[in-house]
Amino acid sequence: MTHPVDVHVGKRVRHRRWLIGMTQQQLAEQVGIKFQQIQKYETGANRVSASRLWDIAEALDVPVAFFFEGLDDQDKETTTQTSVPADIMGDKEALDLVRSYYAIPENQRRRLFELARVLSDVA
Repeated sequence: MTHPVDVHVGKRVRHRRWLIGMTQQQLAEQVGIKFQQIQKYETGANRVSASRLWDIAEALDVPVAFFFEGLDDQDKETTTQTSVPADIMGDKEALDLVRSYYAIPENQRRRLFELARVLSDVA
């Protein structure tokens, strides 16, 4: 049976990997393992050892603590006032949207953000 912490860490690995546009194969090569092992980590089927988590953190350019962020919130209500799931970054479409958003030049991105804010207030 998978432990909730292992599932959370796996989701955070997948989240970061998607945000930077890295494939499981690319991450596996950087860490020195097979991509199937990355799949098992991301689903929580296998636990990530401390040394392996360190290697993954370096490959994904985040501190090790990144993988544990939000863990305390799992036991609390996981929706915001607008009914957005707390695990929104576990959704591939949401990650693609965020990646695309940050690919837009900053001045245009700011205007798009303001437009989205206005539209959400109207809805």
